[in-house]
Amino acid sequence: MNSARGFLRNIGHHLAKYLSQSRPGTVQVATSSPKQLATTLQPGDVLLVDGSSRVSGVIKYLTQSSWSHAALYVGPGYAEKKDNQEEAVLLEADILEGIRLVPLSEYNSEHTRICRPVGLSTETIKQLSAYGIDRLGHQYDLKNVFDLVRFLVLPTPIPTRWRRKLLTLGSGDPTRAICSSLIAQAFQSIRYPILPEIDYQQNTDLNGQVYCQETLKTRHHSLFVPRDFDVSPYFEIIKPAIRQNFDSEKLVWDLSPAVEESQGS
Repeated sequence: MNSARGFLRNIGHHLAKYLSQSRPGTVQVATSSPKQLATTLQPGDVLLVDGSSRVSGVIKYLTQSSWSHAALYVGPGYAEKKDNQEEAVLLEADILEGIRLVPLSEYNSEHTRICRPVGLSTETIKQLSAYGIDRLGHQYDLKNVFDLVRFLVLPTPIPTRWRRKLLTLGSGDPTRAICSSLIAQAFQSIRYPILPEIDYQQNTDLNGQVYCQETLKTRHHSLFVPRDFDVSPYFEIIKPAIRQNFDSEKLVWDLSPAVEESQGS
């Protein structure tokens, strides 16, 4: 039994390594400069990433979104900082290394978006961060890896209504995680909504007046994907360029005629 598990872990590691590699010909330009991103981010923010790896392509297809990865900004003070080394401030679930802390420079060349929860106290944000920090070192769910490879190798057209169900991936082992489910669990631990199910119940007050009570119910954490933080009505979209005193009248433009890009043959 142990040898079989070791064999599967070995295969899973090699598949994860393959999935984490960038797709050939993928070139991106960051939507925010590293300085703007670092100045704008606050603890508790969710940083969405438009990744360029093979696994990113699968997740984008299944979620019909440009966001393939999510990380939680916990800020400085959680990781040991060595001399002349950038401090790790982002908590994420990596397909190869599991739950880890990484510096902002990890995504300097990627399209990103900041999604910010609203109205949380400093103490509540510390609880949110602590949930993820307590899980450092937990491994990425290898069953998720096998499922993602299956979608990559067999790109069968999948009806839109089935895609979210197909992302209910993973073994269910609480010591394993994927990026969006980890962050969803962290927010659920402080009872902050992402995309909850909403139910309306009819009640009567002390004066006999009938009213509807809105009740929220959490979804299972495995159902969440990176785009859910983008479309959630409970997260504010923060754009660093605008927050950094953006003034369109101060921009310097090259007014030479635009060159049409070659479309190839």
